[in-house]
Amino acid sequence: MGDVTSGTQTTGTGRTRAIDELASLVGPVGRFAATRASEIVTGIAVLATVLGLLALAGAAVNDRSISANPGYAQAEVLDGSTFARTVVRFTVASGETVVPEHGVFYPSGLEVGESVAVEYDLADPELARVAGRSALDQAAPLALGVALVWAVLGPIAFWLRRRRRA
Repeated sequence: MGDVTSGTQTTGTGRTRAIDELASLVGPVGRFAATRASEIVTGIAVLATVLGLLALAGAAVNDRSISANPGYAQAEVLDGSTFARTVVRFTVASGETVVPEHGVFYPSGLEVGESVAVEYDLADPELARVAGRSALDQAAPLALGVALVWAVLGPIAFWLRRRRRA
């Protein structure tokens, strides 16, 4: 067989049995995950809910900043926009041209080359949103997304919990 050196079984050539060691490391984690699967799934759903609420709260804070010190401009939607970020360019009252690094807030339905009215924070023109839109416009899609997460993960967590008790 092999030598036993400091608790690790070795082969005749002195190599450790890596797979056995990996199994001994991962095994307890796998058993823990199996016994706590329903709690893990519920935790993921709770995390998605909290992240959604934080996103909505962050958007509301940005809206409040813009509404407290508003500036208005016409912006052009630029090429290079993606699903996650719509790039616009506008000129502020001081004559400076601004292209917000993170794009414009609430950009749904905008097309490249389109001219759109924007509201921005005079103190920080990087905070810009499409005029007339707010965080409340995002509440319904966000609530739908959270409801979908719970509709999928809720029954899975319930099933896992019942299976564990059986």
